[in-house]
Amino acid sequence: MADNDKGQKGFTPLIYDPQYILQVRDLKKHFPIKDGMLARVTGYVKAVDGVTFNLKRGTTMGLVGESGCGKTTTGRTILRLNGDKTAGDVLFNGKEVYDLTKKELHDARTKMQIIFQDPFSSLSPRMPVGEIIGEAVREHKLVSRAEFDDYIDDIMDKCGLQPFHKDRYPHEFSGGQRQRICIARALALNPEFVVCDEPVSALDVSIQAQIINLLEELQEQFGLTYLFISHDLSVVEHISDTVGVMYLGNLVEYGETDDIFRNPLHPYTKALFSAIPIPDPTVKMKRIVLEGSIPSPANPPEGCKFHTRCAQCMEKCKHETPVQKEIEPGHFVVCHLFDDVPEAVKE
Repeated sequence: MADNDKGQKGFTPLIYDPQYILQVRDLKKHFPIKDGMLARVTGYVKAVDGVTFNLKRGTTMGLVGESGCGKTTTGRTILRLNGDKTAGDVLFNGKEVYDLTKKELHDARTKMQIIFQDPFSSLSPRMPVGEIIGEAVREHKLVSRAEFDDYIDDIMDKCGLQPFHKDRYPHEFSGGQRQRICIARALALNPEFVVCDEPVSALDVSIQAQIINLLEELQEQFGLTYLFISHDLSVVEHISDTVGVMYLGNLVEYGETDDIFRNPLHPYTKALFSAIPIPDPTVKMKRIVLEGSIPSPANPPEGCKFHTRCAQCMEKCKHETPVQKEIEPGHFVVCHLFDDVPEAVKE
């Protein structure tokens, strides 16, 4: 087998810090590649291959990167939606998510929710909106039968939906309204943490702004914590308190949003940010074009995974895996270019 929890022996336990609702250390999720009539395992797709970060309560962390870098798989693995993890730690409110019993996980589902990328395919076409939003509320017995209708009406109102929408079906709504239904479904369980998996990518720009504003209003009103997965850097800069940049299953840079956008350190981060359009025709953009395509996660390059596309590649990048370094307080990077730079002084 690939790396698994048995390989974690000798690791010091992850210590719970109450200021963080979520603590992730060296999270890995590898999917087996099976071949032949006997379906023998011939390899692994290393979709998530060592992700580490902490998420403070009531804040938003943006997770960015090219398509196929492992952003969505990271979010789903944190929520335990992809079966077992391959390795690593995921602490939610101090408890290891993958150590929860069936009943504990059932109870924890109310506190951890997800808003999917495609609102249409994530909504049952055979159920009216009121049932879609209220199904999990009934399952978890969050309110009494007498209070149920008023509770659903209140949740829909907070998400910009009208009470008469309850009897309509998903195909009768626009894309923006369907995404509001998805948000209402997640909010109905009174969660603490929500994974927003590209919630505005399927919407036009004007509707995107409405949904982003709604998410921010709900966060302020209910103290929600978001993991906001997106490829739209301008949206991430607007909504996020911290940002993580992913490449081929790894977090290559992580820090406060202002620090990341003011001073990107990793060559991959710089290339991504160079593609952000500037609304000024007099400003000439200095676009950094990456050569080649993303290597296969089933057969990643040795050493630094980015070295095959990096213009600043050194010889050791081809053979040695870089480690995470804190270059300035709260600003981490995984790159050999900073091997000789002293780490930030810990307070």
